[in-house]
Parts: sequence; structure tokens; C-alpha cells
Amino acid sequence: MPGKVSPDDLLAHVFERTGAAESDETVLQGPADGEDAAAIDWPDGDGTLVVSSDPISLAASQVGRLGVPVATNDVAVSGADPRWLTAVLLLPTGTDERTLEAITRDLDDAAREIGASIVGGHSEYVDRLERPLLSLTAMGTTDRFVPTAGAEAGDAIVLTKAAGIEGTAILGADFGEELGVDPDVCERAEAFLEEISVVPDARVVREYATAMHDPTEGGVTAGLLEVARASNVRLEVDRDAVAIREETERLCEAADVDPLRIFGSGALIATVPANELDDCLASLDETGLEAAEIGTVCELDGEVPELLLGTDSITEPVEDDLYPLWEAADDGQ
Repeated sequence: MPGKVSPDDLLAHVFERTGAAESDETVLQGPADGEDAAAIDWPDGDGTLVVSSDPISLAASQVGRLGVPVATNDVAVSGADPRWLTAVLLLPTGTDERTLEAITRDLDDAAREIGASIVGGHSEYVDRLERPLLSLTAMGTTDRFVPTAGAEAGDAIVLTKAAGIEGTAILGADFGEELGVDPDVCERAEAFLEEISVVPDARVVREYATAMHDPTEGGVTAGLLEVARASNVRLEVDRDAVAIREETERLCEAADVDPLRIFGSGALIATVPANELDDCLASLDETGLEAAEIGTVCELDGEVPELLLGTDSITEPVEDDLYPLWEAADDGQ
């Protein structure tokens, strides 16, 4: 099964193998469960450099368009403004030049929209590669690093926009026709690509948040659990309070997938002190961004961090519901 390496394997083989980071006083945040960005103290003491890397390979359509927000979202939810990008693009041998042109055009457009500069990278043709593989590293600066691990008991949980925005765009673009969904619905779903950046959301919420997180693989459910695990808390979430758009409902029903368990870029998960919740929601509203309180951060009842989603207790990592669709598509080729 494709997907992220499990937290247990990361703990055993990755998190403790970080070169000289342990003795490097400039490393404020290194690899850790639930943390998607590193924080590095500028040598001159002028703020914090936030760095994050992310690949994208399974979405066949507009991979460049998706790649920039997927990478820069993790920098934004750490409290920084994304400023620089490097891009590594691997293409299957024999790829038409038009594919390279389309991907780099999308990269350029998406980076310009958020004011980020593409400053380097690498491009290569690779044998035995079935589809383009794009990996980006995003960097930005902040005066206040906001970790995934900052949620505190009593905080309110806020979700911007809606669940499954990225996954809905992928379903509409890559599977809509075979699912038999109305072309108008698929067209509206593909337009969700314009909303998967949470840079505007984070610029508002970072003034209030104790923790912020970008739900990607596994959707809102996985993102919430990652906050719980990183912060060592229990999150109690009202599933009915999580916004789900009509296009998401239609496509997820046709594909028999859970809208809370498909790629979730476009939404921002944040924990906010209860006494600042109203101001946070009002600020988002003034910016034209939809948002709602969906739950509460609580102390642990036991020893294991937990997401209580409605009546469902979730403590184990969540797999994304879209992966079986890609596997079935590959098997049918």
C-alpha cells in the first residue's frame, strides 16, 4: 500500500538519525511526529527560518499546480510567509516536451500567486517511472514559529474552508468520468485546485493559534490525529460541524470514499485559546474565508493520544481512501 511511512518506522529509523542536529543550537524544531516543517534560528538572531519538503506523484492532472501549495502550506501553518522554493522534477523517459512545459508553467504561475521565488532544483528523465514525480522544498521566515505540537487542553479547534478540497479536485480531474458523475460537478470540483493554498488562512490564524496543521494524506481525520499525537492530547470533534461541500459529497459517494479521509489540502486545522476564538473567526470572516469551530482539545484520559470523531475513537494512523482508486487504475492499464 502506498502512502506515508508509519510513525513507528519514522521513530525507529528517521527521527533519531539527523546528523549533527542534536548538537546544533540553531535547530529549534527538527523531525518529529506530526511536525511537517523544520525551524532554524537565523545565525544573526533575526527571526526563524522555516523549511519543509513535499513530493507529489499520484495526481495526474496539474501536478505543478498542486505541488506549490502542498509544499508551501507546511511553511505557512508554521507561522511563516513562504518566500523561496526549490523543485526536483523527475519525468518518465520518453515524456513529451509538452508535459515539461505544462508542469513548469503551472509551477511558475502558482509560485507567483503567493509571492514565492523558485531559486533552484533539478530536472531529469528516469527509466521505469510511470508518471511525473515532483518534489519541492519551501522556505520562509517568521518571528513566531507555530508548531503542530502546541495544542493545549481547553483550546477550541478551528477548521477553515472544508474537508477534502484537494481530494475532491483529484477525484473530479482523474476519476470523474469513470465514476459517472455529472461533468458540471467535476468541472466545479477541479476548480477547487484554486483553493488548496492555506497561505491566506494561516496569515490570519497565526496571530491566535497555539498549533496549526495542514491536513494532507488521510484528510481531516489524519490531520486531526497528527495534532493529537504531536501535542499528546485528546481531540473531541463534532463530525457534523466539519464542512463538506456538495461537490465533495457527490464525488465521494460515487467513489465510495470518506470525505474526511481523502487528501485535505485547502483546509487549515488550528487550535486557538477559547477566549480568542471569536476574534479569530471574525478575522477570518473579514478576510472572506469560511471557518468554523469543530471541537475541543482535552487532557488525555489514558496514555495514548486520541481523536474522538463523533463516537469513533481513532488512535492509529489513517490511510487515505484515494490510494485504492489509483491502484485499481494502474491494475486496469
